[in-house]
Amino acid sequence: INRTLVKKGAIIDYYQDTIQLPDGSVKTYDFIDHKGAAAVVPVLPDGRIIMVRQERNAIDGESLEIPAGGKNPGEEFDVAAARELEEETGYRCDKISHLFDLYTTVAFSNEKIGIYLAEDLIPSKQNLDEDEYLSVEIYSLDELQNMITEGHIRDAKTIAALMYYKAIK
Repeated sequence: INRTLVKKGAIIDYYQDTIQLPDGSVKTYDFIDHKGAAAVVPVLPDGRIIMVRQERNAIDGESLEIPAGGKNPGEEFDVAAARELEEETGYRCDKISHLFDLYTTVAFSNEKIGIYLAEDLIPSKQNLDEDEYLSVEIYSLDELQNMITEGHIRDAKTIAALMYYKAIK
């Protein structure tokens, strides 16, 4: 029925939506509008995967993740994935292919992350954002799966991407 902007942010906008339910009742829901993001599973020729470790304010701690970041306005998901790969890891790729799309929290957000596979990696130059501090780490897929099952990797996009990659590999 209605969408009201509560707060405009740098990455997200927060709205309150007034919705009429199938039974005719009216409820108010929180809605987060997100510009979209892209993430990439970067696979080296020997099969190992490049990961990034960084502090995450939202969880008050470190997180080991696949490289990822927000899309720029008008940017395609694959271009954003390749850009984030090079910016965060210092590798670019000659081959990037779409794996799947992921909606992170469908109950209150439209955040969509395009997940890609990067192969034929070429060492390049890391180009971090001024407020970005991360370390690059390399693991085998088996090591990463163990880290997931042991609770050391908790990031949903990373878990989904790595398990998807393992299933199709």
